[in-house]
Amino acid sequence: MAKRFNEESPIGDVLKQFIIQNKLESGMDVVNVRDAWKNLMGNGVNNYTTEIQLKGKTLYVALSSAVLREELSYGKDKIIKMINEELQKELVTQLVLR
Repeated sequence: MAKRFNEESPIGDVLKQFIIQNKLESGMDVVNVRDAWKNLMGNGVNNYTTEIQLKGKTLYVALSSAVLREELSYGKDKIIKMINEELQKELVTQLVLR
C-alpha cells in the first residue's frame, strides 16, 4: 500500500516520486524523447517523420524523405547533443535515421 503523507507536497514532486516508485522512468523517457524531437526539429522535419523509437540509448527515427535523411545524417552529433540538453540528461548516445 502507498505511503500517506501528512504534509502537503507539490503535485510535481508527488508525480516524480510515483514514477520512480513504480519504475516508469523508461516509458516516460520514450515520451520525452518524442516530444523533444518534435520541439527541436520543427514542422519541416516533423512532416517527414513517420516513426520515433528509443531502444536502450539508441534513437531510431524513420523519415519518408531520402533527401532529408541524408541532410540530417551530417548533423547526427549535434542532434544528439540538442536532444540530451532538452531532456537535461544523457539519454541518447546514438541516432539511426531510417
